[in-house]
Amino acid sequence: MSQWILSLTIFLILALAFIETPSSLTSTSDVRYRPAPWEPPCGLTQGVEALCLLVFAADVSVKSYLVGWAQFRKNPWLRAYLVVLLVSLVDWIVSLSLVCQEPVRVRRLLRPFFLMQNSSMMKKTLKCIRWSLPEMASVGLLLAIHLCLFTVFGMLLFPGEKDRERLAHFRSLPEALTSLLVLLTTANNPDVMIPAYSKNRLYAIFFIAFTLIGSLFLMNLLTAIIYNQFRGYLMKSLQTSLLRRRLGIRAAYKVLSSMTAEGEAHPEGVGVKPQDFLQVLQKVQLGSDRKQAITEKLHSRSGDLLSADEFQKLFDEFDKRVIKEHPPRPEYWSPFLQSAQFLFSHRYFDYLGNLMALGNLVTICVFLVLDADVLPEDRDDFVLGILNCVFILYYLLEMLLKVFALGLQGYLVSSSNVFDGLLTVVLLVLEISTLAVYRFPHPGWKPEVLGLLSLWDVTRLVNMLVVFRFLRVIPSMELMAVVASTILDLIKNMRAFGGILVVVYYVFAVVGITLFRGVIMAPGNSSLAPDNGSAPCGSFEQLEYWTNNFDDFAAALVTLWDVMVVNNWQVFLDAFRRYAGPWSKIYFVLWWLVSSVIWVNLFLALILENFLHKWDRRSHLQSLTGDLEATSEVTVELLFRDVLEEPTEEELIEKLSHHPHLQLCR
Repeated sequence: MSQWILSLTIFLILALAFIETPSSLTSTSDVRYRPAPWEPPCGLTQGVEALCLLVFAADVSVKSYLVGWAQFRKNPWLRAYLVVLLVSLVDWIVSLSLVCQEPVRVRRLLRPFFLMQNSSMMKKTLKCIRWSLPEMASVGLLLAIHLCLFTVFGMLLFPGEKDRERLAHFRSLPEALTSLLVLLTTANNPDVMIPAYSKNRLYAIFFIAFTLIGSLFLMNLLTAIIYNQFRGYLMKSLQTSLLRRRLGIRAAYKVLSSMTAEGEAHPEGVGVKPQDFLQVLQKVQLGSDRKQAITEKLHSRSGDLLSADEFQKLFDEFDKRVIKEHPPRPEYWSPFLQSAQFLFSHRYFDYLGNLMALGNLVTICVFLVLDADVLPEDRDDFVLGILNCVFILYYLLEMLLKVFALGLQGYLVSSSNVFDGLLTVVLLVLEISTLAVYRFPHPGWKPEVLGLLSLWDVTRLVNMLVVFRFLRVIPSMELMAVVASTILDLIKNMRAFGGILVVVYYVFAVVGITLFRGVIMAPGNSSLAPDNGSAPCGSFEQLEYWTNNFDDFAAALVTLWDVMVVNNWQVFLDAFRRYAGPWSKIYFVLWWLVSSVIWVNLFLALILENFLHKWDRRSHLQSLTGDLEATSEVTVELLFRDVLEEPTEEELIEKLSHHPHLQLCR
């Protein structure tokens, strides 16, 4: 409960950026059409923030009290936690004293710290990034030298005052440096080369050499270095986790055995009473399925006392996730019903359903192609309406037949069936609503708009749900299912790296709002913003990028995302150079380095590491779990158990003997 409250508090204090001034509560961020946003009254968001700070103060107080003063002084995260709270409180008081009109809010920059300090995996990730910085800095230095050398070469190669290449991209040293930096990401290729290449084809050698060395060699070398640094990160993390688990289990054994051995001459020779183990197990917050599995394993052994090895083996059940057994199917006495049950529970019946889903998707695609040039009000939805009715009736029939064959509980056990059934019910409700409002389809079916949605809107909604339902085919294709399950598992286990990205986005968005809020103005309000007709081709104004600005937090996040993708990011560099000044390039280049160079390569390296391990060991998973109908599936720790090194007895005893929180008579 404490962790849930803390997580909710972190979410609230981070989400305040969308509400507080400048508010993101508008339908669009386009500076030409954006209405005046609702601004919260002074004290509203500050009151919510005060409650959040009180929760954090209680959290740091409890943690500091529990670890003790000596451990508090050694823990930099706890000390930083206290400092951030104090700075935030001072800034909060200043904000209220200025009636919420302060120009800069320092505490907004500090809010992501609360997210980082609450995640041990994020702290480990930051430590690993710090370990990788020297190697990344060496490649970054090579990139900087490469960029500077080719910039000087370009300035010397295009010297003419009337040279198109010099006027377009090499007019000055900063502009030449910016052009080649963007070319390093291939965002302006071949635009930057065309003026020189049209004059002399030999000029292409300069740009090809730059791209070959910088983009294809040095940038990929940076990815390789990051991957090499993080290649053992997963195994190292799992190894540390295994050691902590073994240490905790051995400490529990020591505590329980010391209770059993009170008054004994040789405490090390005794074990743990099963009844003591069961008594403690009942008090532990654990799922009933796991408790039952451990209890059954305990009752299956013989002997009065549990040895250290037997005590450890009981905890191996924690490495298995219990899968609920399939409930028994309904029993029918009629031979005909038994044959029907066998037929509709067979996998070929699923294949038929997948084939029908594919046919429905194909019909939708055909009508999208045929009606591409027809306006919605001129479309005849008669044939598509009939086909949708037929397919939805089949989906309903398929669901009912599966319930008949498997039983209601057996049908709901499978997540794929739940997904199918839920979408089938939604489609059926939409179809019945359509027939009730617009009657049965007929040739020339173009009724007037009745109710909330027009017939075309309902048809589009039905078609989108049908397309979404087609995802049911993924579990039926073995190779695709393995890849999809691996990707989903990667997403679940990469929350720490997603958290790092949230922190980086949050900080840069707040800094961007402080630096660039209001600099992008509508064409009619600024002499620097020409009309669309007079703007140069490919410019910020001509491309109508008016929604990309830093006028509120949500718009800042989208702008940073667009720059991180590095497609046309030279447009942002040029626009903010003109509107805010040449110093704005520093901000965007730093964002490119942090997001596209460091974080994306780090994420790619970690995906490769996780995916390769999971892909290579999926056969080993079968040997651990048996057939696919096993009652348990393994966790990541058990999956890699053959490559993890078990801690030795001496190592465990040595660490326990010096552990500050285990005080036993030795």
